[in-house]
Amino acid sequence: MGVTMKDIKELRSRTGAGVLDCKKALNEVDGDIEAAVEYLREKGMAAAAKKAGRVAAEGLVSLNITDDRKKGILVEVNSETDFVAKNDQFQNLVADISEHIMQSDAEAVEAVENEKWFKDESQTVNDVIKAAIASIGENINLRRFKKVETDGYLFGYIHLGGKIGVLVEFANEFDDSKAKTAKDVAMHIAAINPEFLDRDSVNAESIEKEKKIYREQMLNEGKPEHILDQIIEGKINKYFTQVCLLEQPFVRDDDKTVAEVLEENDMEVKQFTRFEIGEGIEKKEEDFAAEVAAVTKNQ
Repeated sequence: MGVTMKDIKELRSRTGAGVLDCKKALNEVDGDIEAAVEYLREKGMAAAAKKAGRVAAEGLVSLNITDDRKKGILVEVNSETDFVAKNDQFQNLVADISEHIMQSDAEAVEAVENEKWFKDESQTVNDVIKAAIASIGENINLRRFKKVETDGYLFGYIHLGGKIGVLVEFANEFDDSKAKTAKDVAMHIAAINPEFLDRDSVNAESIEKEKKIYREQMLNEGKPEHILDQIIEGKINKYFTQVCLLEQPFVRDDDKTVAEVLEENDMEVKQFTRFEIGEGIEKKEEDFAAEVAAVTKNQ
């Protein structure tokens, strides 16, 4: 199958590799994006890529937690420009949508959109969003939400005025002595972006994928076959410290892991959710076609 400009753009945004390298990688794996990411990593042409691309869209992530910290929600609503994301009308809309979902039993975006608006049952949520689109003049999209109810307590953090939002569920009961550490853990998640809670949460497929990549890297570097397993085991342990929250060096004191900080404060994280505005959404870049044309012209 032919490699398209869209494929090259997506691979480049996810790996940071050059246009020609992306094109070559896609040709080598018959256009499979995931396989091309692995190919580039094996060849040392790309850093570890996350499943979500690094492309961006605009909008806001909203955090809402009840006073008793037993129920909370993260909501992402997208707009076309950052200018609109800073608009009071848009911000009020996002806050209202968040409040609506807090009161709703719906578990999916489509179900929420078809519900009667909590402020006016003559309208649906979708009607309210469409009215805002007409008024503001930009496309607006309720993209996703995560609602959590707990027997423990919830803590959250909003970074950069709504660019990143974090919701963390802790075990046991909340008291004021835990507030600073709980906020620091939420801030750590916002800054470091762990993929998993602990190594038990990492699926076998992800581990085997990393092992394959490390093995190819070592072979390409000329390492003897008989020492590869030992080297790979060490790299997998390092991988866990990079992607697992509890094993990461704590952002406020990197002499300790997050797990050690939690233990010192008699705290336990049960789960966390992190939304970054626009992650995984392709954003139009007008100059990309020209860039590809310029590079390929000189081949």
